[in-house]
Amino acid sequence: MDYKKTVELWLNQTDLDPKLRQELETLTDEKEIEDRFYTDLEFGTGGMRGKMGAGTNRMNIYTVAKVTRGFGQYLLKKNMQNWEKGVVIAYDSRHQSREFAETAAGVLGKMGVVAYLFEELRPTPELSFAVRKLKAAGGIVITASHNPKEYNGYKVYGPDGGQMVTESAAALIAEIARVNDIFDIPTMTLKEGLAQRILQMVGESMDDAFSKEVEAVCRPNPDSQIKVVYTPLYGAGNRPVRRVLADLGYKNVTVVPEQELPDGDFSTTPYPNPEDPKVFTLAMALADKKGADIIIGTDPDGDRVGVIGRNAQGEFVVFTGNQTGALLVDYFLKTRTDLPDNKLVIKTIVTSELGGIIAKSYGAKVVDVLTGFKYIGELITESEKTKEYTFAFGYEESYGYLAGNYARDKDGVVASALVCEMTDYYQKQGLTLYEALLALYEQHGYFIEDVVARTLEGIEGKAKIIEIMGKFRVSCFPCFDSAKLIEFNDYQSRVSHNMVTGREKEIELPESNVLKFIFDDHSWFALRPSGTEPKLKIYFSVTGKTAKEADEKNELLKKMVSDHIDG
Repeated sequence: MDYKKTVELWLNQTDLDPKLRQELETLTDEKEIEDRFYTDLEFGTGGMRGKMGAGTNRMNIYTVAKVTRGFGQYLLKKNMQNWEKGVVIAYDSRHQSREFAETAAGVLGKMGVVAYLFEELRPTPELSFAVRKLKAAGGIVITASHNPKEYNGYKVYGPDGGQMVTESAAALIAEIARVNDIFDIPTMTLKEGLAQRILQMVGESMDDAFSKEVEAVCRPNPDSQIKVVYTPLYGAGNRPVRRVLADLGYKNVTVVPEQELPDGDFSTTPYPNPEDPKVFTLAMALADKKGADIIIGTDPDGDRVGVIGRNAQGEFVVFTGNQTGALLVDYFLKTRTDLPDNKLVIKTIVTSELGGIIAKSYGAKVVDVLTGFKYIGELITESEKTKEYTFAFGYEESYGYLAGNYARDKDGVVASALVCEMTDYYQKQGLTLYEALLALYEQHGYFIEDVVARTLEGIEGKAKIIEIMGKFRVSCFPCFDSAKLIEFNDYQSRVSHNMVTGREKEIELPESNVLKFIFDDHSWFALRPSGTEPKLKIYFSVTGKTAKEADEKNELLKKMVSDHIDG
């Protein structure tokens, strides 16, 4: 349907949400109108994420209802008992998150599917845990993670507490596509659902159970003297992180007051992304005032954590996700000597090799999976069934970590506790966290990683991303510096090309639109269109004998890739 006819269809709805109607009637920018209606907001394998507002290409109560209706149909076709098992629903601090969560609960309730709705915002890992705890058929999280305030999103979880992976997601997407009229989806109010007990609220008892599981992974530290500054960035991590740290014995924890309480505007940050050092400006000022040893910050849905430590001179050092991951892998495997010999460490294909090299030095099996923690979660569940390996630790470069078997998604709560535990461990040896990282570099080589994201919005942007990926599939520079290209992996065709022998082999991972180029010095770069944002992400990893050499090689590789894109 032509987008103008779709606009007309919306405006002709007599019971259209008044706020959305007002928004539509005041729109004058034709390009903006086209962007809102030229397509449906895509529900991909990573869920759905987009700007909030009126339109088929926006997050609103109608697009949320459509996806939920499809999810309900998927569950009931899979197993009619799923109506009784129900779906757990959590949400973060973003604007309309609660409204969207209630919309989802109302649609499921009207279908006869029990909805377990958290009474207030809760972190995503607790949702994953709750699905498992309640033996539910699935879960929903309303969040846009670290995106700007204009965005919200919708993630779907399976009965194991992990995000849906390729096969299940494809079946769900097919059911969503069968929902034709987004204005004719039966629903019920929160009051009606509670009265019929088809909707049930989840609260403190689940918090207690979740905290207990997280704390079981960690070690109590009643004599710890480290000073911690924590910022929840206005999100769902605030209560659970502080509770767990207090229970474990960390007495000197100070929360950034301006970023403590829920605020969908994220007033003191451009966007609440712990990967961006700018969000820690207030935290660093407070850390200087308090003499803090470590700064931790979780994103709005509490599944990722950023870390800032100090060097030997007391200056702040911002750790990347790869660096924190490598430190945690080393620390966890070093201190958990009771782990079995068949321990398993899982990371993604765009995560640094350093953590894998460290894990292997402790005798762990290391497996790479596709980008996205859902694939780590899937492998945890698989290993639990086969018992060939015992999961020890999983992580990805984008600040997501998990230890323990209680959840199937990354957890900023357990990661925060482990970072504090690790900081205390090294402090008792007279070392800062940064000095511990330098020791790993001295032992295993200097690894420098970087991520460049090119934002390409709208119809033109989508076409440009396709063009760039096509260009790299057929042509790439054969070397950089003194390193030669030895392997090219196309995860969409699932073919690995050996550039030395000319041989090809099948990649034993699901199909994914990712390209990875590997050089003979262990350096590599990869290209991947984001599954949730209008961005092309380019990942870089280089190695060197010294930090200076690695930095210089990183800058050279970034320039060469950029020139190849623009050339």
